[in-house]
Amino acid sequence: MPVYIMLVGIPGSGKSSWVAKQNFDWNKTRIISTDNIIDRKAQEMGKTYSDVFSDSIKDATQQMNRDLKMAIANGDDIIHDQTNLTAKSRAAKLSQIPANYRKIAVYFATPNEKELQRRLASRPGKTIPSHVVSSMIAQLQPPTRAEGFDEVVTV
Repeated sequence: MPVYIMLVGIPGSGKSSWVAKQNFDWNKTRIISTDNIIDRKAQEMGKTYSDVFSDSIKDATQQMNRDLKMAIANGDDIIHDQTNLTAKSRAAKLSQIPANYRKIAVYFATPNEKELQRRLASRPGKTIPSHVVSSMIAQLQPPTRAEGFDEVVTV
């Protein structure tokens, strides 16, 4: 049975770092992420993530959705690496996942303010204004099994 893992947490909570430390079968696991697409585009252009974000997010979202459909068609395991902050946004994404997938939410608690600032500052070329981060923290709803997940894991 293929697995769909939705990461849930604000920027700097450790989602991408967690993925990098996992021992997934990378021959059959696909990471679905607008950030990865924007990072690649920025690198190709010799610019930073922040430089290209506003001009690239729409195309990156469309590409991410195509990548998701291809991964499903191939029966790949999927890691959805975005913030996925609200039950409503998660429901829209879960509705695209076939019933034969095991659905797991991996929730990343918000680090304390000092640690969060350290983590966000450690990402050169990727700046998220503090008011945006504060808004994300206010919106964050921890995932529940009632949303349609088979399992919820807190990291």
